Amino acid sequence: EGNSVHSHYTALTITREPRCRHRAEHGAVGATHGCAHSSHGPVTVTAQALFRPDEDGQTPQVVVLVGAAGMGKTVTVRKVIMEWGEGTLREQFDCVFYLDCKGVTLPKEVSVAGLVSQCCPHQQVPAGEILDGQKILFIFDGFEALGFSLIQPEAELSSDPREVKPLETTLMSLLKRTVLPEASLLITTRPAALQSLGRCLEGEYYAEILGFSARGREEYFHRYFEDANKADIAFRFARGNEVLYSMCVIPIMSWTVCTILEEELCRKENLLECFKSTTGMTISYLTQLLKHRDRDNPQVLQRFLLHLCSLAADGIWKHKVLFEEKEIKDRGLDQPDLLPLFLNEKISKEGQDHGNVYGFAHLHLQEFFAAMFYILEDDEEMIGDSGGLEKDVNKLLESYSESRKDLDVTVRFLFGLVSQKSVEYVAKAIGCRISPQAREELLVWLQQRHRGISHPGQALKVLELDTFHFLFEMNEKSSAHSVLACFTDLDLQGIKLSLYDQMALSFCIQQWAGLRCVTLRGCSFHWQHPGVQLDASVPCSGALAAEGGRGALAERRQEELHCPIQLLCRALQHPGSALQVLRLQWCRLSESCCAELAALLAEQPSLVQLELGDSRLGDSGVRQLCKGLRSPGCRLRVLR
Repeated sequence: EGNSVHSHYTALTITREPRCRHRAEHGAVGATHGCAHSSHGPVTVTAQALFRPDEDGQTPQVVVLVGAAGMGKTVTVRKVIMEWGEGTLREQFDCVFYLDCKGVTLPKEVSVAGLVSQCCPHQQVPAGEILDGQKILFIFDGFEALGFSLIQPEAELSSDPREVKPLETTLMSLLKRTVLPEASLLITTRPAALQSLGRCLEGEYYAEILGFSARGREEYFHRYFEDANKADIAFRFARGNEVLYSMCVIPIMSWTVCTILEEELCRKENLLECFKSTTGMTISYLTQLLKHRDRDNPQVLQRFLLHLCSLAADGIWKHKVLFEEKEIKDRGLDQPDLLPLFLNEKISKEGQDHGNVYGFAHLHLQEFFAAMFYILEDDEEMIGDSGGLEKDVNKLLESYSESRKDLDVTVRFLFGLVSQKSVEYVAKAIGCRISPQAREELLVWLQQRHRGISHPGQALKVLELDTFHFLFEMNEKSSAHSVLACFTDLDLQGIKLSLYDQMALSFCIQQWAGLRCVTLRGCSFHWQHPGVQLDASVPCSGALAAEGGRGALAERRQEELHCPIQLLCRALQHPGSALQVLRLQWCRLSESCCAELAALLAEQPSLVQLELGDSRLGDSGVRQLCKGLRSPGCRLRVLR
């Protein structure tokens, strides 16, 4: 397991601050206690630096590592144990004892020495001897899973590590430092248990896992995939999808995405030829969160999700991401085994009397659940129990069309959820039914939204990029074909097209038999890795994060990557294409695009007009274009 952690561990963004600073930030009682020495705010630390002195020279003895479900708390403490095993932390600790609060059945009565024996069942030296005069670190992983009262009378607490007491008393004795006061403690917990835990501790530091940074996300992908080429393809795929990439800040989401993309890459060599929707990946993520839950009573989960979706939708309408404790209780969401999986608990700035506030782990997850609110079928008893929010998908779509462009991700999730694959997956994984009526309403809206823009007698044009994203999210060829059947023109202007935008466009063009005219004035096509400018004259080895095999890979990748309009041109050559006009003015196309344009000219006899104004084709680029113009299949009449 150590080797696995060593090879796959990716540094997380962790901020650490002393108790006083944390309490002041979160408005807890006693915020000024012990603050005299603290003159600095939170600092970013690594896993092995959790117990190093802070900027004021104070060395933490108790660190509470806080993070939502799937944020990487357990992996972080395993990294600490591994670092100690390799000698990095031996100066700080002679012994490290790890207790899995989630996965171990603890005795009802036990001494501290008994707990040590439980941690190290094969230990030859008696536990009592280990505890004498040693620098010890106790790790309690998943503290919230213990689920018992942290209120113990002071007189009951133990000072002898060999004294057998009720489990609660022994643990409280360690937390209150009446036993082994020189020992250090590392406690991981979800935010839900933070307030009660804080009442038991003195002088503790809080370390919060914020997830992966941008660099951390890239590093994780390259550690996950042993093949540097596959890692690069998978990361560019995720990076090109803003919604997906943003959610990959959550480590378990990054793991889910990598797992799915690995399966796709095993079947096909190029991710551009296969597809898994953002919605599908989010459902897979939720399945991971729920996989250890008791499945004996699925109705409880279904009812909880319906209430959760109602809360999410209400928040999206009101631009609200934090919810008060009363709202949680009023909706019946105060279920300790489910609530922490979906909502993070934060201590209210007004203090304990006002209760806590709750927020989704990520805004896009709130948008996902908001979308589910509109398309899930209610049970009979649930009707009218949606907190007064009207369940009208057409009202949502109308608001999006008129003014609420911030609803775009929610609407994209709507289309993803009504796909046949999602309907089947949600039914199987969660036991919820998706409304077939919602699906019909969405497709009708998508077909009619552009008709009002076009004037009578004019060609019917698709003028919004999001149309292609909605159809791409559904990933149903028949749906794309039927929606686009009445349109003849595509007209987008001045848009920076990411790789994911181009994939959506390409997918739809291939199902669009009636497409006659494509106009992409002033659009730019981006395939490159973030921060790396890909140009015909510049090798693209910088796009690879792995060290091995850079040169050969760079040369091979250059062939694949250097033409930014490759996806577009190949989609326009699909069987049955009747394209007549292609306008690419002010797209700053370079010589690297000419081979694909020449192939399009040669293979597309219906194409009669090509416009490439303000391009930078160069002499050799024009020569390549001329090969296409001379080919027997070319029927071009106008070249600008």
